[in-house]
Amino acid sequence: MSSPIHPQRDLAGYGRNRPNPKWPGGANVAINFVINYEEGAEYGLLEGDDHAEAALSDLAPGPYAQGQRFLNIESLYEYGSRVGFWRILRHFEDRELPFTINAVGRALEMNPEGGEAIANAVSKGTADVQSHGWRWIDYAQVPEDIEREHVAKCVETIRNVTGERPIGWYTGRPSINTRRLAIEEGGFLYDSDAYNDDLPYWITDFGAPHLIVPYGLDTNDSRCARNQGFDHADDFYIYMRDVFDTLYEEGENGQASMMNVGLHCRLIGKPGRIAGLTKFLDYVIKHDKVWVAKRNDIARHWIETHPYSE
Repeated sequence: MSSPIHPQRDLAGYGRNRPNPKWPGGANVAINFVINYEEGAEYGLLEGDDHAEAALSDLAPGPYAQGQRFLNIESLYEYGSRVGFWRILRHFEDRELPFTINAVGRALEMNPEGGEAIANAVSKGTADVQSHGWRWIDYAQVPEDIEREHVAKCVETIRNVTGERPIGWYTGRPSINTRRLAIEEGGFLYDSDAYNDDLPYWITDFGAPHLIVPYGLDTNDSRCARNQGFDHADDFYIYMRDVFDTLYEEGENGQASMMNVGLHCRLIGKPGRIAGLTKFLDYVIKHDKVWVAKRNDIARHWIETHPYSE
């Protein structure tokens, strides 16, 4: 059993002297687009929960609907797998840009056609898949033994659907045990349950060195959900462009970083929002010193270029 002090906090990080990531091609910015595939795996009575989902939809956040189905939430989530996923996928395919799928195991299981499309993208080398938990739920509320089972089920499902074992982990709503359980499962090169840096870094909280590839919530379309700050497509585009420009300029001055762009099929996949994403994709394409990378490739690059040292 892990001590409750783990994972530890680190308020210093790299400090003033940040490492040069040495991105391929001398890129100023490494950018990773992450499509979160969650729909169907959220809280709901049909999945055996005692309440409905309340997060990340076009309904304002509110209290759980206890003991009853919340049909509006169910329908809003269904839009993501029925329509939004295919719209987002088409725009990446049209531009031949690589991306990462944050796949919830249960969501893959419930939609074989979506899983097949993801598997095809993986086989073509245009996508990789990061484990996103067995369910899209708050694992702080899940007993440790059940969470351990869910880690294994997610890995098994992704491997069965895509033909490849995932090497990255991101829960999104983790427990104090999540990182340790992922490490104990074995086979993971990194996890992304952190938002505290613009570069990967190593930890040793659980004995052996473990790589963290931080994610981002400010550069995330979750802010398109009610009262979160992205009301229009241009809100999304302008913020992403400004982050990109800042990091690009810093890279020109020897301080290269990475940028995460988090996407949800039921949010940015709506017709009134997708323009914000497509504008940004086309903006990125116009720049030369950019590495648009899959998440696994960023992790492997860091392991090779910046291996752990005491």
